[in-house]
Amino acid sequence: MKNPFKILPGISVLGLFTFLLLSLQSCLPKEKETVNEMKEEVLIKAEEPEYFQLRPEVEKAYGYTHAVRIGNSIKVSGAVSMDDQGNPTAVGDFAQQMKNCYADLDKILKHFGCTFDNVVVENIFTTNMPLLLENGAFRAEIYKNKFPSGSWLGVKELALPEFMIEIELEVHKP
Repeated sequence: MKNPFKILPGISVLGLFTFLLLSLQSCLPKEKETVNEMKEEVLIKAEEPEYFQLRPEVEKAYGYTHAVRIGNSIKVSGAVSMDDQGNPTAVGDFAQQMKNCYADLDKILKHFGCTFDNVVVENIFTTNMPLLLENGAFRAEIYKNKFPSGSWLGVKELALPEFMIEIELEVHKP
């Protein structure tokens, strides 16, 4: 009697099934393996910070850098109304101090190829909240398209007694 599991001489049904299974398995897509291989091959390059000093001598004397960029994020230290020697300007004139702050911030943003449209956080510190509220509408001239998130904080004092306002930013450069 013939063996019913033999199809051709020397090949059994079980052997043929095993051969076909292995053949088909090698044809199946290996998406999971490919994804895992790709994940392993991705290299993350550490970004070196870029430091920018608007007034190098003043910043060195006070111990800070006005702005630091790492990747697409830029952190901008608080801008105050001062001249290039670090002397307060527009003393007693809140509105002008505010304008001077934004003028300095604009210079810093331009250095990084940004505008106020790239600002995502704006924090304003003031020694006179009623004057900030009175002059707050000026910000609509700065932020023409949308306002960033942020806080307005009333503080007892800033770095020098003549300063009435300080504005810091966080920026995202696409």
